[in-house]
Amino acid sequence: MSKIVATLIAGLFATSAFAQSTATQTTDPAAKAQAKEAKEVAKADAKVEKAAAEAKADVAGAKADAAKDKAKAVKKASKKKAEAKADAAAAKADHKADTAHSAHMSTTSTTSTTTK
Repeated sequence: MSKIVATLIAGLFATSAFAQSTATQTTDPAAKAQAKEAKEVAKADAKVEKAAAEAKADVAGAKADAAKDKAKAVKKASKKKAEAKADAAAAKADHKADTAHSAHMSTTSTTSTTTK
């Protein structure tokens, strides 16, 4: 029961406060103009802030794209470097094998000519 009474009293105060605030706003045209001007200024400020936020988002997106491109280029360069290193190692191994095979062949041919 006390909750109901408290709610009714709160509603009564809210109604009286609303009735007083609307009466002062409608009677003073200068206050209306001032409120309208403040509202327009607030809208302009909001537009500026929104444009600034969009610009920051665009910059952040561009930075992210640049970082992504850089990472991709680094990965590609690393891959090419690894391939070149593997090719060099294979060439060195082939060269060693050819040199060893040639040395073996030359000793074999000299041995076979001397044994005849």
